Amino acid sequence: MSMMHHKNCELDDMFQPCSTSTSEPTSQNGFCRRDFLLFGLSSSILSLFPSSGSFAEEDLKMVPLVDEINAYSYLYPVELPSKKFLFKWVESRKPERYSSAAPLSPDARLRIVSERVDFIDNLIISVSIGPPNSGFIKSKDKSTWTAKDVADSVLSDKSALRVTSSQRMSESSVLDAHSTEIDGETYWYYEYLVRKSPTKTAQESNLYRHYVASTAERDGYLYSLNASTLNKQWNQMGPLLQKTVDSFRLLPPTEDYVPPFKDPWRFW
Repeated sequence: MSMMHHKNCELDDMFQPCSTSTSEPTSQNGFCRRDFLLFGLSSSILSLFPSSGSFAEEDLKMVPLVDEINAYSYLYPVELPSKKFLFKWVESRKPERYSSAAPLSPDARLRIVSERVDFIDNLIISVSIGPPNSGFIKSKDKSTWTAKDVADSVLSDKSALRVTSSQRMSESSVLDAHSTEIDGETYWYYEYLVRKSPTKTAQESNLYRHYVASTAERDGYLYSLNASTLNKQWNQMGPLLQKTVDSFRLLPPTEDYVPPFKDPWRFW
C-alpha cells in the first residue's frame, strides 16, 4: 500500500483542484548543487511573462498533494490556461518519515520531508519538520509565540553550511511575519529573502531567492511549507506561490501517520 503515502487526490471540502482563490491573509537555506542550478536558470520564465504585473487573478489550476506519512496537505499550481503555460514539476524528494529525511543542517534538527522543483521556471516547494529552536522560542505555550520568533527559529536551523546560527540568520532577511487561526490551529506566515551565498559582496536581486512560508506546530515539532523563486521573478510568480502557502494544512492523522518523535534513531 505504498501509494497510500502519497496521493494527488481531491479533498472533498477543503480544496478545489481547479481555479482557486485565497481567503486567508498570508506573507532553506542550505545551498547545494540543485540550488545553484535554480539560481542560474532564470531566462525561460522571464521570456514567457511580461516584466511587470502579476497573475493572481488568472485562471490558475492547482492540484492537492496529500502526505499521509506526515499528515499535511497543500495545493500547488500546474497550469495557467489563458497563458498556455504548464508548470514543470519534478518530485525531487518523495514524502518520507522525519527519521529518514535529509537534514538541512549539521545538527540534523530540521529535515526536508518532501520537495517539488521546477528547474526550468526556478521554483521550489518543500516541507520541512523540526523542533523549535530554544534560542528563539523559549516557552512551550505556543499561544505566546510571535510569527517573527517562529520564522527566526526555522531559519536559524535551515542551513547545510557549517556556520553558526547568527551566520545562518545573516543569510536571510525576514520581510513580513504574522499569524492567523484556521479551524482552531495557529499558522504562522512569513516572507523572506535568502542570499545565494553567506557573503555580502554582491547585492544584485538575481542573487536572492524570495520565499513565502507557513508553519504550524504538532507534537512538539514545527511543520513548515516553503515556496520560492528568484527575487527578480517575484512579481510574476510570487502571487501563485502565495496561494500554495495559504493552502498548507495539517491533517487529522491516519493509521499511516508517523510522528517525528517515533524511532528517532531510524534512518531508513
